Amino acid sequence: MAKKSKPGRRPGSTNRVRIIGGEWGGRRLDFPDAQGLRPTSDRVRETLFNWLQYEMHGRRVLDAFAGSGALGFEAASRGAREVVMLERARKVAETLKKNATELHANNVSLLTVDALDYLRQADESFDLVFLDPPFGQGLIEPILALLDSRGLLKPDTKIYIEFEAAMPVPSLPEGWALIRDKTAGDVRYGLIGKSS
Repeated sequence: MAKKSKPGRRPGSTNRVRIIGGEWGGRRLDFPDAQGLRPTSDRVRETLFNWLQYEMHGRRVLDAFAGSGALGFEAASRGAREVVMLERARKVAETLKKNATELHANNVSLLTVDALDYLRQADESFDLVFLDPPFGQGLIEPILALLDSRGLLKPDTKIYIEFEAAMPVPSLPEGWALIRDKTAGDVRYGLIGKSS
């Protein structure tokens, strides 16, 4: 049986996201259809980057499930020193590379790799991490555990998580707490950090 396309969309059509602020504010980026790819909405991103407005410049950022690139490119546009994007789907990664080239995004590096595989061998720490994995796969908890156990987080690191609103907050590593959170439709999102 053929896979149904979304209403009003041609199968295989491209989608677009808009960078909201910073150097590339207003630029629109294409991304392909891919299973589980669910770009963070403009409204949610606006809230997130308002939360982070004084914590972006000069930071090293990990976008562990890059997808459309909405979060990673937004961070790069707003002054992040380096953004490491991870995307395991080759077609999606190729589009991200194309978008990075068109933006002349010298502060963005893209790796076509599974996030868990990458974190098992990574050796540099991050100031900010975006965890927006495909829904229904239970990926947030193992990623958080790896980040914490491998020492990849600085004391003031913030981690953005996005998950199904109907699900409980994922279990956090010891010493970490949910700092802020909101719900938008069927999505719950928030920032976690070291509890004081």
